[in-house]
Amino acid sequence: MTNVQHSNPILDAASIAKSFGPVRALTDARLRVSAGEIVALLGANGAGKSTFVKILTGALSPDYGRVLIRGKPANVGSPAKARASGLIPVYQEPSLIPDLSVFENLRLSGTSVEPFLEFVTKLGIEDIRLEDEITSLPLATLRILDLGRALASNPQVLLLDELTAALPTDLVENVLKVVREQADAGCGVIYISHRFSEISLLCDRASVLRDGQTVGELVIKPGVEEHVVELMLGAKIDLYQREGLSSALPNSSTPRLSIKSLSAEPKLEDVSFNLYSGEVLGVVALEGQGQDELFEILSGFRRQTSGAIELNGNLVSFAHPADAIAKGLMFVPGDRADALLAERSVHENIALPFSAAGSSWGPLKRRFENERVKHAIEKLQIDTRAQGEVRRLSGGNQQKVTIARWLAKGVETLLLLDPTRGIDVRTKRQIYRLVRELATQGAAVLFYTSELGEIPLACDRTIVIFNGRVVDIIDAKDATEQVLMRAAYGLERQGTEA
Repeated sequence: MTNVQHSNPILDAASIAKSFGPVRALTDARLRVSAGEIVALLGANGAGKSTFVKILTGALSPDYGRVLIRGKPANVGSPAKARASGLIPVYQEPSLIPDLSVFENLRLSGTSVEPFLEFVTKLGIEDIRLEDEITSLPLATLRILDLGRALASNPQVLLLDELTAALPTDLVENVLKVVREQADAGCGVIYISHRFSEISLLCDRASVLRDGQTVGELVIKPGVEEHVVELMLGAKIDLYQREGLSSALPNSSTPRLSIKSLSAEPKLEDVSFNLYSGEVLGVVALEGQGQDELFEILSGFRRQTSGAIELNGNLVSFAHPADAIAKGLMFVPGDRADALLAERSVHENIALPFSAAGSSWGPLKRRFENERVKHAIEKLQIDTRAQGEVRRLSGGNQQKVTIARWLAKGVETLLLLDPTRGIDVRTKRQIYRLVRELATQGAAVLFYTSELGEIPLACDRTIVIFNGRVVDIIDAKDATEQVLMRAAYGLERQGTEA
């Protein structure tokens, strides 16, 4: 890593404090970024990162503290003013207007087309058309377009907030390369990620938030991950410890879920596998290999063009998500915004499956609902200080709400589509632990993840999908990142015959 330069920072934020009523989100946050430097901004969910980012990018005003850009007070009273000062953010969720075309979004933001297309091509999207409507494009493409638009704006400070979450490995590699090139050209970069592998490859320093204040600044070097986690959590945690033991799969019992030659446009083609009670079955695939279609079919959002689904040995089909839920298939989507009622309370969001019963619910059943919701909140340690609206929760707590909904309802078969995307290491481990416990209690779990390192931590086996087909089934003990990556690219395992 490059040597850290502390003199003449581009961005210098100090003593930042912010409260929302009685909740103190920030008490003493600080961050310095110099030209050519990439600084990781780290912290567990609820540490104050989101509030800090909103202040830096003009969405919120601090109660106290200062933000300087090149030594002068920054006029960041609004996102537009922050951008005009040279601080350009790229958020986890793309900020493109869905009903407009790519070109219309560029025109609206005053972005020049030529540099935008150059950056997007360099980032790995070569077939983008300016007339494409945003709603027609996959999430990974939208993230690259958002980054390309930011880079074309010639930022002085580039803020990347969980940009690579759910991106396929090839696009992640392109992003890291281009971001490093921007830093080498004199741009300062704030990099927010829960992926330590990326931080160790890309970043020069890490600034760590805990409970609303900056508790440490570290130079990135080999072995620093454990110290970072200790600062984040205030305690030591084993990053690589597997949660629970592998389930002993039955040799002849009927699978909970049996998928036979399942196909769907545009990508899924002749997929077959079995998922057993008591098993966590991983799914690994690069972007656009058919995994989205698979989960949409199993959750009732899409109909297959051919093939069959058997549940406990019986043929089933789903015309609507309610059909899948009625059969015991509970779905947690990759985008938590799709699953939440943002302006409703934590309790209301978790209790949605109970509310479907409507007027048939009397006082006794209402008491049962309340007890189940309370148990789920306690089990997942959900922060309920912002009970009024779930949108005020951190991303990790929002994700826990989407899972708690089915925990409260009672889980038979759980479909998890990248459930740990963009959340901190403690929350990830809570989800791993819950998944293992559910399997121990007899649930069947299908677990897609964009982070290959999660497979041996949470799963018993994994299927690898390439070009719409299952190309390998791998036991957790053999599921190294190298083995999974080769399979995800359609390559045979080393040491096997062609």
